[in-house]
Amino acid sequence: MKKMLSVAGAALLTALTAVFAFGQPAQAATGFSVSNGRLYDANGTEFVMRGVNHAHTWYPQQTSSFANIKALGANTVRVVLASGDRWTKNSAADVANVISLCKANRLICVLEVHDTTGYGEDGAATTLAKATDYWLSIADVLKGQEKYVIVNIGNEPFGNQGYSAWTTDTSNAIKRLRAGGLTHTIMVDAPNWGQDWSFTMRDNAPTVFAADPQRNTVFSIHMYGVFDTAAEITDYLGRFRTAGLPIVVGEFGFNHSDGNPDEDTIMSYAQANRIGYLGWSWSGNGGGVEYLDMTTGFNPAQLTSWGQRIFNGANGIAATSREASVYAGSSPSPTTSPTPTTSPSPTTSPSPTTPPTTPPPPAGGCTATYTVVNSWQGGFQGDVKVTAGSAAINGWTAKWTFANGQTVSQSWNATLSNSGSAYTARNVDYNGRLGAGASTTFGFIASWNGTNSTPAVTCTAS
Repeated sequence: MKKMLSVAGAALLTALTAVFAFGQPAQAATGFSVSNGRLYDANGTEFVMRGVNHAHTWYPQQTSSFANIKALGANTVRVVLASGDRWTKNSAADVANVISLCKANRLICVLEVHDTTGYGEDGAATTLAKATDYWLSIADVLKGQEKYVIVNIGNEPFGNQGYSAWTTDTSNAIKRLRAGGLTHTIMVDAPNWGQDWSFTMRDNAPTVFAADPQRNTVFSIHMYGVFDTAAEITDYLGRFRTAGLPIVVGEFGFNHSDGNPDEDTIMSYAQANRIGYLGWSWSGNGGGVEYLDMTTGFNPAQLTSWGQRIFNGANGIAATSREASVYAGSSPSPTTSPTPTTSPSPTTSPSPTTPPTTPPPPAGGCTATYTVVNSWQGGFQGDVKVTAGSAAINGWTAKWTFANGQTVSQSWNATLSNSGSAYTARNVDYNGRLGAGASTTFGFIASWNGTNSTPAVTCTAS
């Protein structure tokens, strides 16, 4: 349902600005925390979400998606779960496994209940109170994971009817979660199918934030057809920034049935203002919105045009994502779980590319492994994984020479230089120090023509 944004009066800004009084968390955080409109991880380092949504509850066998999403540069995955009120309930054991997959792949997990979608307008949807019941029923697997998990209470919890109850229902849900012992950062979605054309979330965000005794709540806006101009996007997000309220774009696409969102402005404004974004969605869409798939059949080697845009385009995930600092110095291996025997199979399910093997690094040194993550006509994305040896290192330099005239046009997580076909990559300030056996990854976009052979890469530690 298309509604245009309007300019609010000075009274609204005054009310929003009052939220500065709630800038600091009420108690020391064991995980993520909010201060002055910014999200911080457990180390006190600012964290900006760069990631995608993954429909786990409908495709529970696609556990390789976590590693594949990470390999393309994401630092966060928003995971679709079901409370059992509309779709088959994700058990506590399944959620525990999802969290372990996020951690193994050094991703921050935003867990959301999807059964609330469009409540009040969609008769099959359930309430935020029911979603809260679900979170409390699996509290045992959530507690202790505050460094890695953010709880998104309910997806798009109201449609275009009955949404005046959003403020009270959301506030009550937060209070119940806190009373039940959950100290995680909480994320709350807007009503109006997530797009808040009525400004219900925008105008009442200070009240909801104040309802959280820990002052540790983040607001999530979904940007589709309502946000089809730069003015609408910058005005909405800008009001939260001015007020010191934490805001993320929890879903957005490059097109939609209700209009054509301005994804370029969403991404550029988010990057310029350190606002998180999570695109919809990795794969498996149906009901006429299959164009929102970022990959074909969950295959990371087959990025769609939307996948190419969000991962490799201007202000995209690959160029702007920074891994959460809670993973610094650790190097768990990406893992996947066995396919559940009772899970339905998707229409297509190609196997992902087998990851390269890496020889054991020498003591006191480092090794580097080169991988072509994705390739298309005339271009490709490459990743290089640097691994410290049996002793910690303070810096690293990786070198290789292209044999087929490949040329790098863009890189991230390293300082890259070249002399003709010979390339040198040096660590940047946040990924040079690696503990014994720990790894970091940098990547680049390059052109190729005809042949794209894999070069040998050397690594020197300092």
